[in-house]
Amino acid sequence: MLNGLTGWHAIVILVIVLLLFGAPKLPALARSLGQSMKILKSEIKPDAAKDAAGEATPASTDGDATPKP
Repeated sequence: MLNGLTGWHAIVILVIVLLLFGAPKLPALARSLGQSMKILKSEIKPDAAKDAAGEATPASTDGDATPKP
């Protein structure tokens, strides 16, 4: 997808982002992006570990939701 992206293209994109958002907003934008990535990783990690370990709890087949002593 980005095979033709060269250094000049990256510089032009960086300048456009700088013009659109302004220099004071860029640190807040980067911080927000980092927090979003951290949340995404923490949400994905437990599910992947559960699937890999095979710890999925099977559903009850008797239809009774109350635990039996």
